[in-house]
Amino acid sequence: MSRSESVRPNALAVRLIENISEVFVGKEEVITQAVVTLIAGGHVLLEDVPGVGKTLLAKALAKSISADFKRVQFTADLLPSDITGVTVFSPERQEFVFRKGPIFANILLGDEINRATPRTQSSLLEAMEEQSVTVDGIAHRLLSPFFVMATQNPVELEGTYPLPFAQMDRFMSRLRIGYMDEAAELQMLRNQQFGYALEELGAVMDCGTLLRIQEQVRQVEVKDSLREYLLQIVRATREHEGLEYGASPRGSLDLQTYSQAFAFLKGRDYLLPDDIKAGARAVLPHRLIVRRGSRVTAMNHHAVIDQILEKARVPV
Repeated sequence: MSRSESVRPNALAVRLIENISEVFVGKEEVITQAVVTLIAGGHVLLEDVPGVGKTLLAKALAKSISADFKRVQFTADLLPSDITGVTVFSPERQEFVFRKGPIFANILLGDEINRATPRTQSSLLEAMEEQSVTVDGIAHRLLSPFFVMATQNPVELEGTYPLPFAQMDRFMSRLRIGYMDEAAELQMLRNQQFGYALEELGAVMDCGTLLRIQEQVRQVEVKDSLREYLLQIVRATREHEGLEYGASPRGSLDLQTYSQAFAFLKGRDYLLPDDIKAGARAVLPHRLIVRRGSRVTAMNHHAVIDQILEKARVPV
């Protein structure tokens, strides 16, 4: 892919960000990170207090790519079969048939995922990693593209189950939305005075176009010197004195793909160190486990990554 050929799909990805911004105002950085994760083929975890627009962002993203969208409200009594589907006996056909669950969609919104039990949370593991689910010993392929956008309230709130490390590791990025500033909140009030702005939102691409963009993202050139720089950052998380666990090899792969998507969004078909730095801040913090009693417990996980980036040797 030449550099000139990368401009057209890049402009389409930029238009996707602008389209979502029409209804999800004042949070372009969060939208950009979500779109980068989408075109990188990853999954997003949105963590924040209720009412800041997590569900709105997911719905706006689905409408913008004309995708099959399903939503699951996670609760303490939700069962894995409520997500993946169940095999039932059909009197008409006189045989057992598989009834697909809501996971058979292009975009699955798992709302308040940490309110479900760990057993139910784990029903997403196979789907997020292998894009398939196994029910009664039979593997069922999911739709393509397949994108999970899960939301969770801060673990300090009552009635929540912290996501296990294996589940967190399957999210390419974890984003915090935060409260909007006064100007953005004023614009939101104007937009929704006479109705729900999301209902009028149009699509800027279809799923076939998104799949082609995802393929082009993987064609972004990554020189070996930059792969070594990337691994230097990842390995530093594993060797950090204050961390019990650092980023996994899956984290290395996610960081490379996210960085490629970030470069693609900027209109380049080659990687720069700044792309990896931006990727590290989105992909790595939620994969860190702090060692108990360490002085790092007083630091934000993002601060740990910034510290590692400052010490890493940047290739020329």
